[in-house]
Amino acid sequence: MWSQRLVAPSTFELTQEPCPRADHLSEGEVLLRVTAGGICGSDLPHFAGRISSSLPADSHRRAASVPGYPLHEVVGTVVASKCPDLAAGAEVVGWASGTNALSEYVVVVGAGVCAYDCAALTPTEAVTLQPLACVLFTLAQLGALAGKRVAVLGQGPIGVLFSHALRSAGAAEVVGIDVVSHPDLRDTFGVDVFVHSTSDRWAATIRDHERPDVVIEAVGHQVGTLTDAIESVAPDGTVFYFGVTDDDVYPVSLKSMLRKNLSLKSGYVRPPFRRDALLMAADYLAEFPGLAGDYVTHVFGHTEAELAFRRAQHPLPGQHKVVLSMAGRWENGTRSGGSGAVPAISPDE
Repeated sequence: MWSQRLVAPSTFELTQEPCPRADHLSEGEVLLRVTAGGICGSDLPHFAGRISSSLPADSHRRAASVPGYPLHEVVGTVVASKCPDLAAGAEVVGWASGTNALSEYVVVVGAGVCAYDCAALTPTEAVTLQPLACVLFTLAQLGALAGKRVAVLGQGPIGVLFSHALRSAGAAEVVGIDVVSHPDLRDTFGVDVFVHSTSDRWAATIRDHERPDVVIEAVGHQVGTLTDAIESVAPDGTVFYFGVTDDDVYPVSLKSMLRKNLSLKSGYVRPPFRRDALLMAADYLAEFPGLAGDYVTHVFGHTEAELAFRRAQHPLPGQHKVVLSMAGRWENGTRSGGSGAVPAISPDE
């Protein structure tokens, strides 16, 4: 089978690897033929060469060099299954449990994927369900949000989904903060106020009457944004740290937490809850059928994986989700459009 392999930081090489065998599946596992995959912000540090503490095979000096790594947002067709509720032929979406979905075939834990409506969503659009599941699971932990002012630090692929879901949950005002300006944040994702700024400048200049009741940190990969969230939130407010941490220990201003009587929460979708979160996301997309088409703005073929990851590293205005289609090759990345129509993909030679 084909597989992309990191041979150096930020450098993929297309290789041929042994195909996983159906008769080697463990109980609960399924073998997928991968049809699409989404690039998550959590993948980017590993693409750049950072060691993954959760990947035992990441022991190489130059890069992880694990076939198919790093890609965990996966869409595929079940080829073989030892998961009782997933039969061969099912079209599924969810988590690649080994973060190694940048391959023609991949073995995943069946409880981390679920079937989706392939009549309503193309494989590249179905990618939306995995990050949306993460967002909806997070918001369920925050309780009632109706009538509250909420700020989302970062309007990247996760941040815009937070904004959309917050508007749907009845937030009185959704404020989006990002260093990249996107022209469709209000009409497509429900952002009431967009602040074109770094989070530290926004936190330093916010006035007391503008302070949000809830701040969601959707940037990650740095210490400072957590400090900015704590400093900007209103007294008696809540900060939810969603962004992925690149360091084990983050400093927290306990003085600000104490004086403002704040709550700090964090978390992710743990494996036992992934199927339920995906089903919740499927219901949400059924209610907002145009969202996936607006969300997926750039699609690349699997032979263009390195170009796709570099595009995700350097977002442009109007860019949201970067997706890989494993069925063919798109030249230079193409917007799918809000209608959900997907341009034709020519087969690889």
